Amino acid sequence: MNTHIGDSTVLIIVPAFNEEEAIESTILKLQKLRTTHSSVDICVINDGSRDRTAEIVRSHPDIILIDLANNLGIGGAVQTGYRYAHEFGYDVAVQFDADGQHNEEDLAAIVRPVLAGECDMCIGSRFVEKTAYEGSIARRFGIYYFQYLIFLLTGQKFTDATSGYRAMNKKVIALFAYDYPRDYPEPEVIIYLRRKKMKIIEKTVNMHARQGGVSSITPFKSLYYMVKVTLSIIMQKLIKEN
Repeated sequence: MNTHIGDSTVLIIVPAFNEEEAIESTILKLQKLRTTHSSVDICVINDGSRDRTAEIVRSHPDIILIDLANNLGIGGAVQTGYRYAHEFGYDVAVQFDADGQHNEEDLAAIVRPVLAGECDMCIGSRFVEKTAYEGSIARRFGIYYFQYLIFLLTGQKFTDATSGYRAMNKKVIALFAYDYPRDYPEPEVIIYLRRKKMKIIEKTVNMHARQGGVSSITPFKSLYYMVKVTLSIIMQKLIKEN
């Protein structure tokens, strides 16, 4: 696979919480990138896991492991990765799920536009074009709900605002290193970056079913997620207008 990254440095940020069933296969997939691109680094943020996640990562000496003593949640774990990327001056940072849902072969699709200066952040979307993705009715409802809400507030259509597969440049890395939502950050980040006049685009990617473990998003948490993120997005909009 040619990712067309040249000498640009790319940090792949993999937040992981109790992912012992999937993290090994995820690491093996990502290590393939390093066989042809030595400037790609992989950083796993072990978010206070109580299983063998950290032990498995340590068995791969080429993987950067940041082992958090306590569970910070997805926002805190991902921000830890951005702080690392900012401190060490990476050109691009890529979020990549530990559970095996993201396809490493699509990394080029979201990195290329960032390196070419076409955008500040590129989101990997399951819906720009038809893919094999089949989500639950509830999950699809949430995706379409945030698509509509963000369009109302920004005037820009994002087909997959909840996608965590995204790449960003140094400007965005610097922002995220010091200011990043704590819980369920994906839709909030879009509003935040739009306020900062950053350009965001989407590119088609394929996603798989979770490769192991159990999702932490329960039906109750899904409802909480929608309410909390909606209020946060609206508050960001009101702050901008005032």
